Amino acid sequence: MTDGTNPPSHPQPEPAPGSGGYGFPPGPPAQGGYGYPTPSAGYGYPQTGQQPNPYQQDPGGGHPQDAGGGYQQDPGGYAPDPGGYQQDAGGGYQQNPGGGYQQDPGGYAPDPGGYQQDAGGGQWAPPPAQPGFTRLAGPDLPGASQQPDWEAMADRSAAERRKKRLWTLGGGVIVLALLAGGGTFFLLGGDEDRQDAQPANSASASPEPDDSKGPAAYTATVAGDDTLLRDSYGSMGIRLGPDLKVGPRGKRFQVIGKGNGNSWGQSAEPVVDVTKSFTVTARAYNSAAKGSRIIMSQGDGESFSFELGVNEVNGKQAWIFRVQTGDKGAAATTRTVAAEGLSMVKTPTLLMATYDAEKKAIALYVDGKKAGETPVPPIWQAPGPLQLGRSKHHDIWTGPWQGTLHSIKTYDMAFTEEQAAGYKEGKLEPSPKPTHAWLLT
Repeated sequence: MTDGTNPPSHPQPEPAPGSGGYGFPPGPPAQGGYGYPTPSAGYGYPQTGQQPNPYQQDPGGGHPQDAGGGYQQDPGGYAPDPGGYQQDAGGGYQQNPGGGYQQDPGGYAPDPGGYQQDAGGGQWAPPPAQPGFTRLAGPDLPGASQQPDWEAMADRSAAERRKKRLWTLGGGVIVLALLAGGGTFFLLGGDEDRQDAQPANSASASPEPDDSKGPAAYTATVAGDDTLLRDSYGSMGIRLGPDLKVGPRGKRFQVIGKGNGNSWGQSAEPVVDVTKSFTVTARAYNSAAKGSRIIMSQGDGESFSFELGVNEVNGKQAWIFRVQTGDKGAAATTRTVAAEGLSMVKTPTLLMATYDAEKKAIALYVDGKKAGETPVPPIWQAPGPLQLGRSKHHDIWTGPWQGTLHSIKTYDMAFTEEQAAGYKEGKLEPSPKPTHAWLLT
């Protein structure tokens, strides 16, 4: 579009005959017109027969010229836009600032893969090739398009699939390794945790509830109170005196007594019903070479109902299980089973005492072996709770414990000789369930 005035005219001398006009080489124009190569293979487009040739030559060998002096394109070809070359009034050509070609609605336009002219107006140069594309064969013309490199894309796709398969396979191997490692850890950890531990229920139908959580999960005391032993089967905590302290035992715990008047523990209520059959057991380590040392008893009145521990028998220490059958606590009304002639000092020992209400007999087992049995009249039910590390004799606390204790349990049944041996070996089937348990290992 113009404002109705003619652009400035720059007269030029007439071209010499046969020179081809202003700005063109002498001689007749080349086939296809000035500035275009011979269209034998098309201008970067499909071969003849695949796509019509967008440029048509007039009979004179050039392109038909419109009234304005420019070239006119047929409906399927290119036409110079305001950014192309225009002829001035003097018959010459000049380039507008845009410097490019514009496509009419029916033609082709150069895409980003074609040639571009640099800012200095120099030669056309191709831009960098895009990944996965290759430039079409044929003359390099402005607007030459790019096509996908199907082979390269297929290679990348295959590589991605291989990578995914490797990741999948590697993930499966890692999962299997972790499962196998976890199983090995479970087996090894279980063996380590059971060393020097109470074997009872280790192969039983009703395992200890805390064993299923692993050693790290087990706690010996009630949360927030380090002086109250936690009952793993019931709800009967044992309050510890000042000198009966919880200490480590491998990955688990034990209580340590100093052998003085403060080396004790006490429950809030009675734990054992002495009018019925029962069994009490504990693992003990005695470090006192003389005197009476009580592992556990029940009663805080004038006398005990039963006591299990160490006492002197015939001038030497022996493991004893003793019950009181009279309400006055007299020696004449006590019944005792003793295990004499055994190593008593600094020797880990499993003690088990039973009362069979039907047989009316008490028995003592040391490390799974029966040390003795004796008939008894009904046991006196002394008032008061379970005691650790001491026993009441004639209103006096006696037998302060010196050493360590753990795996303390009570049952509402009397173990037989076979069950006591199975308990020691960890082969008791089916395993009776304790009524109460503290300091499990």
